[in-house]
Amino acid sequence: MRLFAGLGNPGAKYAQNRHNIGFMALDRIAADHGFAPWRARFQGEVAEGHLGGEKVILLKPHTFMNLSGQSVGEAMRFFKLAPEDVVVLHDELDLAPGKCRVKQGGGHAGHNGLRSIHAHIGEAYGRVRIGIGHPGHKDRVAAYVLHDFAKADEEWIDDLLRGISDGAAALAEGDGARFMNAVSLRTAPPRSSGGSGAGAKPAKPAKPATIEGSAKEVPPAADSAGSAPATDSRSPLQKLKDHFK
Repeated sequence: MRLFAGLGNPGAKYAQNRHNIGFMALDRIAADHGFAPWRARFQGEVAEGHLGGEKVILLKPHTFMNLSGQSVGEAMRFFKLAPEDVVVLHDELDLAPGKCRVKQGGGHAGHNGLRSIHAHIGEAYGRVRIGIGHPGHKDRVAAYVLHDFAKADEEWIDDLLRGISDGAAALAEGDGARFMNAVSLRTAPPRSSGGSGAGAKPAKPAKPATIEGSAKEVPPAADSAGSAPATDSRSPLQKLKDHFK
């Protein structure tokens, strides 16, 4: 069993804040993968379902960001999980908007939600760091994370959240590389190089070969066993010159 905890602040006032992208990610996973309806539990909201072969509990703490660890710790202990079974999805100032990284263990880097979780369950849990960019100066951080995303951000947010949802089963199974590949296919799909790989745009059909100076399509030449004569592709001037050789 896995516990996925998305971080954010409860209430409509904060719903579209940059700080709430962890909540947004869980909402996308729950909708895409047919999780049970959200219900109040563990000082937050939970939804239960399966991702791949794993049972997964989605948790959105309603303790406000700075006390997230209370909710996460309560849920972890109830289900008798180890910190390594917990994955926290959170906003990350040190990643550019639209970027995403997965990590196991480590420090909290000053993130108040992670700081609280560290205090309640230690640091061995996994994280999905969801980039929101940095406002440029530490004095502007609080206002920045508690401000709604701009209208222009909607496209990359949608791509990123869909990618996280696409890779959620891999994340539940502990396959970080496969998870990141799923995210990349949404956020940075491979460009077409004439191949037919996943995510590649179909190549444009080749224009039919034409006789120079006309719009006539050249039919394919007959193979060595065929009876169709090869088309004379000489220009009228070349034919005239060859006639008097």
